[in-house]
Amino acid sequence: MRVGVVCGFLIGAGVAVQGRINGALGARLEDGVAAATISFGTGLVALAIVFAVSGRVRDGARRVRAALSEGTLRPWQLLGGLCGAFFVACQGLTVAAIGVTAFTVATVAGQLLSSLVVDRLGLGPSGRTPITVVRLAGASLGVVAVLIAGFGHTRATGGLSVPEALRGTPAALLIVLPALAGIGLAWQQAVNGKVGAVGGAVSAAMVNFCVGLVALSILTAAIVVTSGGPAAFPTEPWLYLGGLIGVAFIALAALTVRWIGVLLLGLTSVAGQLLASLILDVLTPTSAGLTATAIIGCVLTLVAVAVATRSQS
Repeated sequence: MRVGVVCGFLIGAGVAVQGRINGALGARLEDGVAAATISFGTGLVALAIVFAVSGRVRDGARRVRAALSEGTLRPWQLLGGLCGAFFVACQGLTVAAIGVTAFTVATVAGQLLSSLVVDRLGLGPSGRTPITVVRLAGASLGVVAVLIAGFGHTRATGGLSVPEALRGTPAALLIVLPALAGIGLAWQQAVNGKVGAVGGAVSAAMVNFCVGLVALSILTAAIVVTSGGPAAFPTEPWLYLGGLIGVAFIALAALTVRWIGVLLLGLTSVAGQLLASLILDVLTPTSAGLTATAIIGCVLTLVAVAVATRSQS
C-alpha cells in the first residue's frame, strides 16, 4: 500500500510536468493538437525501442492479443488511449492560457467524479468499490474548486494554442476542457490497468500510445488540410520530453492501479499534481500567471481529497 501511495504521488507530479512541457510546445507551435501528436509520437518511439529489445515486453503483447481472442479482454478496454489523447491535447490547448495550477484543479475534479463511477462499476482491476456519502462530498467539493479556479481568468489570450476564431473565449469556459479530460483520465487508468494485468505495464502503455496516436494523427491531418501546419518547430530539446514522461506515468499507473484501485490512485496522484503545479507556476509561470483564485481552488481541492480519502481508511 505504501509503495502504491508513493507511486501515485510520482505519477501526479509527472502529469503536471508533462502539462507544462506540452503547454509550452503548443504555445510555440500555436497548435495544441500538433503538440499532443508530437508528445504521443515520441512516447511511442521510445516504447517501440523497448519492445524491440525486450522479449518480456513482446511476450506481454502476445498475452494481450491472446486475451482478446479468448474474450478475457474486450476491444473497448484497449481504447484508454483515446482519453489520453484528449487529455494531452487539452494540455497543449489550455495550459499556456490558464496556467498549470488551474488546469490541474479542473483535471482533479473530473478525476474525483469519474473515479466514483469507475470504481462503483468495477471497471478497474481491483473490482467494485461502493459510493459513500464521504466520497460524494469530496467529489462535489472538487467541482466547487474548479468553479473558483475558473473565476480568476477573464479571457483567453497570450499563449492560447487554439484557432484565431476562439481567441476571445472566456477562460472560465476553457477550464471545462481539462475537467472533461480528468473525467476520461479515471476511465483510462481503469482500462489500462486491465490491460496491464494481462500483459504488463509496458504493454498497457504501448496500447495506450498506439490508440492515442492514431486518433491524434487523424485530427492533425484534418487541421493541416483545412488550416495548414505549424510554420516552424522549436529547437529546445526539453519541449519534446512530454511523451517520455507520459510513457513513464502511464506504465506506472497501469501497475499501481492494481495495488490501490482507481479512486485511491486518483487521490494520491492529486497531491503530486497540485504540489508540482504550484511550484511550476511559481518558477516557470505562463502568460496566465498564478492567480489568487487558482491558489484557493488548489487548497480547496486538497481539502476535497482529504475528505474523500477518509473513506479509504
